[in-house]
Amino acid sequence: MSNHDPVDTHPDASSDAAPNTAVQNDGRDESRDKRSDEHSDETGKGRGIAGQIAAYFIDSPLTPLLLLATLGIGILGLLTTPRQEDPDISVPMVDIRLRYPGASSGQVARLAVEPLERLMSELNGVEHVYSASRREEGLVTVRFEVGTPIDPAVVAVHDTIESNLDQVPPDLTEWLVQPKTIDDVPVLTLTLWSEQIDDARLRMLGLQLLQELKQVENTGNGFVVGGRWREISIEPQPEQLRGYGLSLDQLAKTIRNANAGRGTGSIEQGAAHSAVSAGHDLEGAWDIERLVINSEGGQPVYVRDVAKVTAGPEHADQAVFFYTGPSHPADDSANGAGAVTIAIAKQSGANGVAVTKDLLERLEQLKGSMIPEQVQVAITRNYGETADRKVNELLLSLVGATAAVALLSLIAIGLRPALIVLAVIPVVILMTVWSAGALGFTINRVSLFALIFSIGILVDDATVVVENIFRRWLAEGATAKAVAIDAVGEVGNPTIIATLTVLAALLPMGFVTGMMGPYMRPIPILGSVAMLFSLFAAFVFTPWLAYRLRPKLAALERSARRERRLQGWIDRAYRPLIEPLIERRPARWLFLIAIIVAFVAAVAMLPLKAVTVKMLPYDNKPEIDVVIDLPEGTSLPTTANAAHQLAQRLRDIPEVRSLQAYVGTAAPFDFNGLVRHYYLRQDPWLADIQVRLLDKEERARSSHAIAQAVREQLTPLADEHDAHISVVEMPPGPPVLQTLVAEVYAPSPAGRRGFAEDLTEMFAAADGVVDVDNRMQAPHSRWHFQVDNEKASRNGVDVDSITRNLAMAMGGYSLGDIAQDRSLEPVEIKLQLPLATRTQLHRLGELPIPASNGERRMVPLAELGRFIEVPADPLIYHKDLRPVEYVTAGMEGRLGAPIYGMLQVEQDLEDYVAPDGTKAPRGTLTGPPTPGTTAFEWSGEWTVTYKTFRDLGIAFGAALALIYLLLVAEFRNFIHPAVIMAPIPLTLIGIVPGHWLLGAEFTATSMIGFIALAGIEVRNSILLVDFAQDAVNRGLSVREAVVEAGRTRLRPVWVTDLTMMAGAFAILFDPIFQGMAISLLFGPIVAVPLTLIVVPLGCIATGWAFGGAKQSSKAAEQEA
Repeated sequence: MSNHDPVDTHPDASSDAAPNTAVQNDGRDESRDKRSDEHSDETGKGRGIAGQIAAYFIDSPLTPLLLLATLGIGILGLLTTPRQEDPDISVPMVDIRLRYPGASSGQVARLAVEPLERLMSELNGVEHVYSASRREEGLVTVRFEVGTPIDPAVVAVHDTIESNLDQVPPDLTEWLVQPKTIDDVPVLTLTLWSEQIDDARLRMLGLQLLQELKQVENTGNGFVVGGRWREISIEPQPEQLRGYGLSLDQLAKTIRNANAGRGTGSIEQGAAHSAVSAGHDLEGAWDIERLVINSEGGQPVYVRDVAKVTAGPEHADQAVFFYTGPSHPADDSANGAGAVTIAIAKQSGANGVAVTKDLLERLEQLKGSMIPEQVQVAITRNYGETADRKVNELLLSLVGATAAVALLSLIAIGLRPALIVLAVIPVVILMTVWSAGALGFTINRVSLFALIFSIGILVDDATVVVENIFRRWLAEGATAKAVAIDAVGEVGNPTIIATLTVLAALLPMGFVTGMMGPYMRPIPILGSVAMLFSLFAAFVFTPWLAYRLRPKLAALERSARRERRLQGWIDRAYRPLIEPLIERRPARWLFLIAIIVAFVAAVAMLPLKAVTVKMLPYDNKPEIDVVIDLPEGTSLPTTANAAHQLAQRLRDIPEVRSLQAYVGTAAPFDFNGLVRHYYLRQDPWLADIQVRLLDKEERARSSHAIAQAVREQLTPLADEHDAHISVVEMPPGPPVLQTLVAEVYAPSPAGRRGFAEDLTEMFAAADGVVDVDNRMQAPHSRWHFQVDNEKASRNGVDVDSITRNLAMAMGGYSLGDIAQDRSLEPVEIKLQLPLATRTQLHRLGELPIPASNGERRMVPLAELGRFIEVPADPLIYHKDLRPVEYVTAGMEGRLGAPIYGMLQVEQDLEDYVAPDGTKAPRGTLTGPPTPGTTAFEWSGEWTVTYKTFRDLGIAFGAALALIYLLLVAEFRNFIHPAVIMAPIPLTLIGIVPGHWLLGAEFTATSMIGFIALAGIEVRNSILLVDFAQDAVNRGLSVREAVVEAGRTRLRPVWVTDLTMMAGAFAILFDPIFQGMAISLLFGPIVAVPLTLIVVPLGCIATGWAFGGAKQSSKAAEQEA
């Protein structure tokens, strides 16, 4: 839209001469066009950079080539840029797992974990260092700042450990460094299940399939979950060992020594060179049975004489089951069938859509050949499909938004100018897509939202240019090239400034920190790129297209007559609205008071909870998880039974397509599970049920509503099994430990745990707070064999011999493996007593222990000590070198933001006294409490919320400052910028009630929409003030100028905002970006009418700042 008056108000066009001249010149005054075109270059130079660009490209053969090249590059970018559902967020985490035999959890923490924590905290780029210590094991997690490259981070961790090995305790046996990034998250999971084939054979099949599927290009880490490994089990009989005078040590040594084939060198015989090997490689159970351990009375004692040797699946220490739900296809069904799951990730930077498509094509090829008919394959995760569906859905929304903008342009500026404007749209969009790939972004829902959001405003530059070209052609009475160049130069500077104000509003949002920064960064970056390309296209392609599609002057005159009629309607509507406010001081004061009241009322809806605030709204994903924790020490069969009962209840939910229950093993993790470390859930009392739902188009309820129903149905049943469940929804944005998290600190462990237990009860009592838990283990016991040192010494037995033989009896002791050509996993040789023996302590007392003093005799274990029951060591958590306990919970319902749960808990704490006597301990909001005090820190989703809104607030302040500086530079005074920016807060009068009207939460995307809208509305105000300034310079009074500006700019301003609103409507029904859509829809509805009133009134109040003609200034002073 032009920053000058339309055709009917221009001094040349308003006279009767202009139409007559136009008609007379309809036959083309060739000499005039020729003379004008001869001076086109000079005219371009006189009209600034915009005119110079137009002068170069308006008739250049390079222009169509450049247009085709940009289209080609853009299409190439669309085809080659990787697609995925969400942006990549680099959150490097490095797990360091420690093994410290014999150490208590306190010893592990003090001697191994704490020194390592100190070393890791010294590394550059480390955000937090977490640790967990339990008996004989420790885990230190180093979390680097968002965006840190993973490879240098891992190298730094390795180098630090290697250079500080002198600090390692002597008995520490293992330092395992395991980096984890989002690229480790599987994009495809395939669950193999069967009612006829056992899980061991399913695992072998799964490994073979994984080997085939990994041949697909760009596949990343792959693994198989579930199924029992094949092994050769050696089950000694204590009675036979004692009868032959043998020990487990001798049995183990015999088998280990017999499995010792290896290369010994090489030999040259004449012209031949041959390798030489020696020893023997065990080939199977039958080979082990024939091994001779000793001789008794001249007769050999074989392994089979003292132990049962079998080849087959290992003893189950984990299990995976598959269930079908009501929405599963009816041709097959399962109710707890044995299963294994193949999980495959993609390589970094690869196109997830293409990778999963290639994997599934390869899977189809393997059906019938490698996969037998008795085995069913269920696709239980396909992030490529969901990403492709989401991208295609948004591309369709982009087309719809383009069509809506096209229709509005057609209505607003006519057919021929609209065609010119619309020709620019695909160029800008496609080049922005190409830029996304070049800048390292992917095609995902956030980057596409940036395009949809931008489409309404990126056409404005081209509209301004083409409208002014057509207006000037009419005014000059000739469709000359020189006139078009002059017209571009005429609107060039205001268009550039208006575009820069939008950039000033968008770009500061690109510096938001934390995980939300890279998640939302495509919006400001790609939105800004789109605006720059639109400006480039407006000055390069639009003049060329306009000159090629120039109309006859008669057509322009007909358009001008329609414009005058429309302007007459606008005049009759606008003047009665604005003039009473100008003329009557009471009316102005009443208007001002009404605006203030409306603003205060709108903003008050937030603290009054009429509109709730949340980081991001609940998403609508096709999956949820049920995380099951039974009391520590619960056996695997008991956990499996509880998981089965819960799965049966889940099968009653109509939207469920399938279920996979993982018992004693971790399910294939997603991004949420990566951050929460779900892949470490390997204990027998832990289980996880992954629930696959119908796609959102096929069900009426959202996934959040289904999750609420699941929680309501499962909680009573879980209580019957003494189980704690958490219904985990896939987060709409970056994941956190939990929605509501309290990190509890206190000087003593007892005070810390006591306070955490009390906080857990407060969480449970708060409304809307669900899935309350803490990470403290319930009290349970372990068995400890207490050696009687006096008896052991008298019998010539050392403690090491006792612990080693007991470990061989109990722990599935590995004696090596057997190399089988067809096996994809090693077949381990495991030594342990039969299950019936090792589960009875009195039977273990018969275990023979060899004397270590040279005597060949065996001593029963029972004669060397006794088993006693002792309390299990507690888990010890640290964060950033400080001991901590965690209390976690989720939120559900309308007040689902953590702040509402936090306020309830804080209220309960007012009269609370902690176990150590601290009165009313408080929760800190922005960092850990002072060391040595009993208090806690609010974290979880609150931390992300606080950082995001803090940074968005800073970005908003920076945007306002940048916009003000740009306006001061353009208008060369301090008053006009203030008047121009006055409407910015007025958008909240529409935004907040808009959220209330649609029942939506005010989210981070709402805030982003508000900030972006600031730049857009400033753009409108600029055109009003710029027009008024030109009118004052032509001799009008300030009052006349601002009224003229308002009525003249009313239609273009509304068209600008309506095109933007049309783009926003396309994303209104997306759960994540609904807040942005509401801001961009409802903000202009209120802001535009108020802008058309507030800005003129502000100009009159500051009329002295306009300068201009002497009488204009005097009139302005009187009106002020």
